[in-house]
Amino acid sequence: MKHVTNNKTSGEHTLLKALGVTILVLLILVSIADAEPYAYITNAGSNTVSVIDTAINKIISTVNVGDLPCGVAINPDGKKVYVTNAGSNNVSIIDTNKNKVTYTLDVDSEPFGVAINPTGTKVYVTSIVSNTVSVINTTTNTVIARVPVGSYPQAIVVSPDGTRAYVTNMVSNTVSVIDTTTNTVTATVNVDNYPSGIVVNPTGTKVYVTNMINKSVSVIDTATKTVTSRVTVGSGANGIAVNPDGTKVYVANEYTNDVSVIDTATNKVIATVNVGFQPIGIAVTPDGTKVYVVNSGSNSVSIIEAVTNKVTARVNIGESPMALGQFIGPLPTKSVSWSWRSGDGKTSKSQSVVHKHTKVGKHNVSLKVKNTNSSNDKKLSKYITVKNKYII
Repeated sequence: MKHVTNNKTSGEHTLLKALGVTILVLLILVSIADAEPYAYITNAGSNTVSVIDTAINKIISTVNVGDLPCGVAINPDGKKVYVTNAGSNNVSIIDTNKNKVTYTLDVDSEPFGVAINPTGTKVYVTSIVSNTVSVINTTTNTVIARVPVGSYPQAIVVSPDGTRAYVTNMVSNTVSVIDTTTNTVTATVNVDNYPSGIVVNPTGTKVYVTNMINKSVSVIDTATKTVTSRVTVGSGANGIAVNPDGTKVYVANEYTNDVSVIDTATNKVIATVNVGFQPIGIAVTPDGTKVYVVNSGSNSVSIIEAVTNKVTARVNIGESPMALGQFIGPLPTKSVSWSWRSGDGKTSKSQSVVHKHTKVGKHNVSLKVKNTNSSNDKKLSKYITVKNKYII
């Protein structure tokens, strides 16, 4: 509805929110509305983090961190990324808006796994030499507790309600259950040999643990704290991830260079997907449509389409990538401002506008949208035409 005609003899000319103006809003916002989250891949061999835009599967930034980065976790609002540096005994905190390290925090010897609670107030870091879990207050960036666990703690995950943390102890062949209120171990669960990766389902009722030597996944009932099922997967089962609705679990098998797809209703492998060399890290996008697999031996990331269980893309990254943990998170929250110009000197800061013109003629329409990172301008010349139509 480009032309607006006045049917009143008084000569008042009214421009309502036309279809064309609505389309203009959608066009200018396409980069915001259709944006997808980023993947943060730790490159242990090059001491960097590769930032991948999952919408286009390209590296948009490379962030220098500490020595031998391994684990990675993204806070719930997507604004910070925590990276464990096993070689320098610290944690790098990355600002996702700037893709720069803004703080470095010392922890216990050889930090490895990392996880964040649902509110983003605490970060949990395993240390494979100290056999501890460091608890970090994210407001003060200080270690507020150290929890002794089993031998050679690897991965860690926090329950959806934030009340418990689960740690795989590789040499002890156990999983430690930590009460996050008291910061004490309240249970120890025996699993198969060399437990490595760990994930909890969205309802918090099941924990899945990869066992590298036994080629298996142990399924733990969180209510009884016992192993209720065992699923045979590939050799060197390492990283593990669950999709958002909890119906599928994905296992990166480091020695067989593939991914096992487990149906959680039956605890059976329903597909095996060949990927790159020595897959270690694995994560699912927030919408559950794609699975990202970090191939340490081929310095790449394979992207699996979840519906077809086929690799649809590959991204080359840094040296010896690992990315242990949930390395894909939500987009950071960004404030958006709007600036409309109607062509007759009037402006508006609203997202959508209704405007009355008082002059016959052709009018320009322009809109500027700005967020934390960038801005976008759109101008349509002589887009609105207003004519008189007198009733006799």
